[in-house]
Amino acid sequence: MNYKHLQYFHAVATSGSIARAAAQLHVTAQAISTQLGLLEERFGAPLFRKKGRGLELTEAGKIVLQYTGRIFDLGNELEQTMRRGAAPVPETLRVGICDIVPKTIAFRLLQPAREAGMAMRLICREGRFDELLVELAAHRLDLVLADRGPAPGGAIRAYSHLLGSTTLSVLGHPELCRAWSGDFPGRLREAPFLLPGLEAAVRSQLQAWFDEHDLRPVVVGEFDDGALLKAFARAGAGFMVAPTAVAATVAVEYGLEDVGVAGTIAEQFHAVTVERQLDHPAVKRILRQAGSVFAAA
Repeated sequence: MNYKHLQYFHAVATSGSIARAAAQLHVTAQAISTQLGLLEERFGAPLFRKKGRGLELTEAGKIVLQYTGRIFDLGNELEQTMRRGAAPVPETLRVGICDIVPKTIAFRLLQPAREAGMAMRLICREGRFDELLVELAAHRLDLVLADRGPAPGGAIRAYSHLLGSTTLSVLGHPELCRAWSGDFPGRLREAPFLLPGLEAAVRSQLQAWFDEHDLRPVVVGEFDDGALLKAFARAGAGFMVAPTAVAATVAVEYGLEDVGVAGTIAEQFHAVTVERQLDHPAVKRILRQAGSVFAAA
């Protein structure tokens, strides 16, 4: 069996189309189509069917995807093992960070990997959750830090490890806080707000909290990029929310004041991997010490 055939199949299965797989692998769409045809001929069954403008897996394709995931897992483990056992080269940890995850949270979660007493090269990539999941499935990342786990029954086989959860704190520029004074949370009624984008897992909880207290905020901006949201908050454009676990740090860094805590909201953070059993020493250390990041929240 040709390993490259499986690689091409896996890329199409996780990206949903031959064109996207070709772009990821830097080959032509015709090359992928040819290799897929040979693989289907070998297995004696079609692996994909057309769905709209893309492709979806057949039952046979779903079985093959399960096996290719295990094959690539083993290949990745072999590579890591040989790299650790051969020469004293630095251990590499490739991490994808969802753009909605606060950088202070990401830093504190990753810091244990740097303190592991080993030579460590940390490579971080930022992006949207679905894009990072594709990179993870293709074994170009070891770990994804996100505010959610993968959807059950999805095409990409991945495992979610809950790192911790925290309530949300409302922060605002000092002038904004003086203009909207009073008791919390009533003081926020019809106040200007900067919200995380619709893809943020906590967005629905935040909206429910607004409704519960009849706050009817004036949404002046929605941001997928958390750093840009904070920049607007520093300029006094509106109130914002931040994980209580890092709210004090965010307030100092951006010149904001803590208005109060939305205690009924629980924002979760997850580490997503393609392996259920984790062998990477840095990943194991991150998971083991993640609780300390949220202990005070």
